[in-house]
Amino acid sequence: MSKRNLEIFIKDILESIERIESYTRNKTEDEFFDNYEKQDAIMKRLEIIGEAIKHIPKKFKERYSEIPWKKIAGMRDVLIHEYFGIIMERVWDVAKNDIPKFKKQISELLKNLE
Repeated sequence: MSKRNLEIFIKDILESIERIESYTRNKTEDEFFDNYEKQDAIMKRLEIIGEAIKHIPKKFKERYSEIPWKKIAGMRDVLIHEYFGIIMERVWDVAKNDIPKFKKQISELLKNLE
């Protein structure tokens, strides 16, 4: 994979992370649970992140093994394949706790690519 294509996938991930942050900014957990549009938007962005991760070469992910690639991509699989089993509390937890950490890691990675 070319550096340019890899950079595009990383930027797609970062864009989705930033959108998730904007959807949850200044929102409480109860507000999230009452807002189906926010839920759908966040789930869609998690799917996009997971799909982008699947296009990143294994060797590259191994080089940056401190990033929880499998954990984040696994959320996409749950959203796609277990639609009726989705636990919104888990989606909220990922959005508020995992995504900010992931953003920091992806931002640093992107700096190294540029």
